[in-house]
Amino acid sequence: MTKLSPRQADILDFIREYHSEHQYMPSVREIQAACGISSTSVVDYNLRILQREGHVRRAPDISRGLEITGGSPMSRAPETVTIPVIGSIAAGAPLPVATPDLWQTEGAETIGLPPEMTPRDVEELYALRVKGTSMIDALVDDGDVVVLRAVRDAHDGEMVAAWIKSTEETTLKRFYREGDRVRLQPANSQMEAIMVPADDVEVQGRVVAVFRRLD
Repeated sequence: MTKLSPRQADILDFIREYHSEHQYMPSVREIQAACGISSTSVVDYNLRILQREGHVRRAPDISRGLEITGGSPMSRAPETVTIPVIGSIAAGAPLPVATPDLWQTEGAETIGLPPEMTPRDVEELYALRVKGTSMIDALVDDGDVVVLRAVRDAHDGEMVAAWIKSTEETTLKRFYREGDRVRLQPANSQMEAIMVPADDVEVQGRVVAVFRRLD
């Protein structure tokens, strides 16, 4: 086994200390900040070396997907809950879909929720990739992934996946009831609301989390 560099030893020590304190693993950005590293790519490079040398194992597609090898059972990263990313949703003009109950599957993409973000009713959760910028002022941008709870109703102001029956389209907007109509409101000052009859709209899910890649 190759001797670790001082930086690699610091990263490994921080991972151990962080896990001991929090009972889950640090993110790449937390490692970067704690160890004074210039970029996440440098962290990633050193984690690859730690993995090659047998000090850690990684699940690169899962947030906090680290495991310290060769230690006690408590050194293992806690299990993440896998949420399926079952398609795309428009944060802009409504996006045509096949049916009101099923978005087209885009391969086998999933995201992992860390333990501190996992709700009890996880079986009711699914995720969609955002297309468009109509929710940008609500910090939801093009390419982000939104996690939704599968519900059929919403309170005014909640961000929902709304199915417009007459046009067979779905969109991500804030939901407001206005008499016999529903206003689907974007969070972008450059875009106008969509007004539809109340009986022409079906709520498919309520947004509970947003994920964004920063590297």
